[in-house]
Amino acid sequence: MFAKLEKYQLTLLAIILAFGVFFATKYAANSLSRDGITVTGSAYEIVKSDSGKLSFDISIQAKTKAEAYKIMKTQLPVVEKYLKENDINNINIKTYNGYYTYKYNNVTHNYTNEIDYYKLLQPVEITSDNVEKIKEISLDIQSLLDKGIDINVNQASYFYSKLPDLKIELLGEATTDAKDRAAAMLKATHNKVGKIQSVKMGVFQITDVDSTNVSDMGINDTSTIEKKVTAVANVVFKIK
Repeated sequence: MFAKLEKYQLTLLAIILAFGVFFATKYAANSLSRDGITVTGSAYEIVKSDSGKLSFDISIQAKTKAEAYKIMKTQLPVVEKYLKENDINNINIKTYNGYYTYKYNNVTHNYTNEIDYYKLLQPVEITSDNVEKIKEISLDIQSLLDKGIDINVNQASYFYSKLPDLKIELLGEATTDAKDRAAAMLKATHNKVGKIQSVKMGVFQITDVDSTNVSDMGINDTSTIEKKVTAVANVVFKIK
């Protein structure tokens, strides 16, 4: 009798364990299928700027404001001629600005009320689709010093007009890259990449071609003609 009872208990225990394993396995599978994998994908492309901008000041120093303005009226046509001879026709002559500088007393170490000179700055801005020409002028315009014209040159800026379309394209490629990365990570666990649960676009990094700099706020380099545009996508995939 005890033998039969023991056999019955063992059979019942086996059934309970079997159901336990079944439900545990089912729960684990369902839990896994509900889990997601978060992957960051990236894509980049090297582009060449298709427009450029250069700004500079014609700097004039004279005893009076009237004299400085008179000199500027003679120098400005020379600068415009130089630019047109270099195939630059988009020339923007901006409003000039200036200021008086007063003489300094080396004994009292204070500025006096006596005018030393008047400084006049005539801003000029040029633009062109020929980015190489903009770069060339930014390096050569100081040659006007030979004609007595003092030029203060700012750094040239270069832009890529098709950037909005490129950003959309790169985001698609970054998402595809994220999927490939997820598949590689799940291969070892014998799982597969499921549907996308969420996508978060990262900031764009527009940098020099050889730059490795990144910023949480994004980088928008305008100092170089050739640029590397990098897109990042943070994607959550369902695991199946």
